[in-house]
Amino acid sequence: MVDPARALTGLPPGLRGELIDSYREITRNFVERRWEPSELRGGKFSEVAYCVVNGAISGNFPSKATKPGNMTDACRALEGRPANAALVGDKSLRVFIPRALIFLYDVRNQRGVGHVGGDVDPNGMDASVVVALASWVMAELVRIFHGVSTKEAQDTVEALVERQTPLIWEVEAGGIKRVLAAGLGAKDQVLALLHQSIGWVDAGNLQKWVEYKNPTDFRNKVLWALHKARLIEFDAVGDRAKISPLGSVDVEERLLKSSD
Repeated sequence: MVDPARALTGLPPGLRGELIDSYREITRNFVERRWEPSELRGGKFSEVAYCVVNGAISGNFPSKATKPGNMTDACRALEGRPANAALVGDKSLRVFIPRALIFLYDVRNQRGVGHVGGDVDPNGMDASVVVALASWVMAELVRIFHGVSTKEAQDTVEALVERQTPLIWEVEAGGIKRVLAAGLGAKDQVLALLHQSIGWVDAGNLQKWVEYKNPTDFRNKVLWALHKARLIEFDAVGDRAKISPLGSVDVEERLLKSSD
């Protein structure tokens, strides 16, 4: 996995910051079930991503993003450019990513998000598509710019969107984490730790952070119990866990509110 702090550092700082910030806002609003702002940020993300892709193809990145006069025409113009076998990710940059950006932009403009009287009110279904496509675009850019596998790219993008909560103390970057609320049991600590990350978390790390001595009991009595309650998804084969929407609500309404 690419160090999230170094992800896409080949871009001008202003452009990189706009891309990552707009992506984080999409995911943050989605997790908090704020469909309209999540979908709205999909439009901003599309504009910034277009500038990144256009810069990669032309070899000249702008310092900051600018809005194309016509997003659809601008993206289709990229597809019309001649193929460049010497450019890493050429077809993805010219064809696949621009097509995804057109869809993202249209959700913002034509599905009742950006204007009154649209065809569809903001909703979880559309927001899910926005998050999925934005995540794919981000991972594809990481894969191309850093020359890593799709899994490494996906892991990097997921690491970009960790939530910051007062319950969690990261003792060292990329290392040990601790739940600061005194008296929380292992299950609640796991929920709090998983809530901070939208992506998968290694079960061994969770056990270490919770300081649970027996690894077998930890998986059977903690992770599987949370899985059966549908608060998390525990992937026993991959030995990893991920919080569910139900688990996120539980953390936000019970654990976070009690820590205020």
